[in-house]
Amino acid sequence: MLKEIEGKDEKIFILRNIIEIRIPKNVYAKLEKKYSKEYIISYCNAKRVLNRITGRELVFVTRESGIPLLGHSAFGIIDRGTNLLQVRCVTGCNLNCIFCSVDEGKKSRTRKTDYIVDPDYMIEELEKVVEFKGEGVEVHLDGQGEPMLYPYFEYFVEKVSRIKGVGVISVQSNGTLLNEERISEIEDYVTRVNLSLSSLDPELAKKLHGPYNVSKVREVAEMVVNSKMDLLIAPVWVPGYNDEEIPKIIEFALEIGAGKKYPPLGIQKYIPYRFGRKAGKSMPFREFYARLAEYEKEYGVKLILKPEDFGMEKREKLSCPFRKGEVVRAKIVAEGRLVGEKLCVARGRSVAVVTEKRVGEVVEFEVVRTKDGIVVGIER
Repeated sequence: MLKEIEGKDEKIFILRNIIEIRIPKNVYAKLEKKYSKEYIISYCNAKRVLNRITGRELVFVTRESGIPLLGHSAFGIIDRGTNLLQVRCVTGCNLNCIFCSVDEGKKSRTRKTDYIVDPDYMIEELEKVVEFKGEGVEVHLDGQGEPMLYPYFEYFVEKVSRIKGVGVISVQSNGTLLNEERISEIEDYVTRVNLSLSSLDPELAKKLHGPYNVSKVREVAEMVVNSKMDLLIAPVWVPGYNDEEIPKIIEFALEIGAGKKYPPLGIQKYIPYRFGRKAGKSMPFREFYARLAEYEKEYGVKLILKPEDFGMEKREKLSCPFRKGEVVRAKIVAEGRLVGEKLCVARGRSVAVVTEKRVGEVVEFEVVRTKDGIVVGIER
């Protein structure tokens, strides 16, 4: 659980293989005479907490931190006005996909901070939102990165399954961190795995994702199908790269028996986002759906999906305490997710603010986004 490593000038502790805590040796030497190892790790002001996968600073979001779990796109709970809640417990990814919409992985040029949410804090806040939304809620574990990196994943999904009103737990995963043991630990709680598999060719898969063992992911796909969980294979169609792979992936999904209850495939159109990676031109929507329609006829499987295919329906949305264009003052409590951004807290929400001010300072900003309760501001 907790590994201890001797660095050159620092004492290094690795918790659950993702959280790396570095404490200067001279500081640790003074404290260890008086305090326990656990106390020093928890309360030492000189420590640096890093995401071991990405190497970025890691902000631990706990109830004690005072950071709300509503309002931010990188972590917490996102309500888009349906019975599906996006729950984001951790940021960071072990891959470097050339089409990544959020520029994740070690090669990221725009992400400077990672976040991890205390599982009990997330459960407490999730219970409140589920109660507001009513029965038949789907908790979808996705995020800006790979959700299976969350070191408390197994504990978390078991707790979520006990929340009154939760009917479905789904997870978006690249599959590289799943294995027979982990699948057996989560299959009683997770309803569906949405597996990101965009190529069956080993060399092309590495070109698309970076370090990637497609043979292992194929095995994982079959393990999921043979478990109590459902499998949906969700390739990203990147024109000029994996055009010829899409029919092969369709055939693979049907061959192994994906989609026991839900659709077996959820083919995604590559869209270049402002802060994402660019992998050439995007296919026009009209062409994308026309080609999906052709594959539907050829393979006899539904590929043009609707929310109803997953039991999604509109529900009352959590109210947002901000309006676009208003000016707000708030304290900066942590580094922001993006370069040139800080994390502020105001009106019970976490707010991403574009500013050069430092943590601890107060910033005045104009609210430029409130859609789906995600609040973004720019310093005035």
